[in-house]
Amino acid sequence: MIRFALPFIVLAGTATAQQMPGAHFLENWDLNEDAQVTTSEAAERRGDVFVTFDTNDDGFLDAKEYIAFDEARENDIREHAQPGKGLGRRAADDLALVPNDLNKDGKVSREEFVSRAETWIGMMDKNGDGVITIADFGRGQGKGGGQGRGKG
Repeated sequence: MIRFALPFIVLAGTATAQQMPGAHFLENWDLNEDAQVTTSEAAERRGDVFVTFDTNDDGFLDAKEYIAFDEARENDIREHAQPGKGLGRRAADDLALVPNDLNKDGKVSREEFVSRAETWIGMMDKNGDGVITIADFGRGQGKGGGQGRGKG
């Protein structure tokens, strides 16, 4: 089950993408293959990730389920992220329990997880255009330091 989820949470790098930071992220999150990830694409894919890790099908990711999710993300970062990948690390960390537990009840509902897609995209959106492209993974690209609007 966890192996199935790995393509959905990869944040950077395969052998090809090691030369182009963010390429593998786009391969897995750009649902319509237009070379950009919108908030709606991120929301849909976050829903897929949620279902994968909600192993008891109760509509929540609890602390026990987050152990597997955290482990999968860490393995993914080790396997695919390039050294010094600050954006990839921040994006992976932002999928953790604490930032997604909006009502602070110790578990994350599907609604909480999916609703943070706009914030998540905004955190990665270096040039503030509301979408994630290869340019957002480059060093010193754009303006706003990842504080994009996250709309799209």
